[in-house]
Amino acid sequence: MDFWSTAYRYKWATKDQLKEATALNLITADQYKEITGEIYK
Repeated sequence: MDFWSTAYRYKWATKDQLKEATALNLITADQYKEITGEIYK
């Protein structure tokens, strides 16, 4: 998850990309919320 947190923080990844990562089980819905502060829908 460190990669996705860093990527989002430095704007290398968007929320849409994080949603895609969640859908592909690369991160969990809880991790998505931790990174973005929003609930995964």
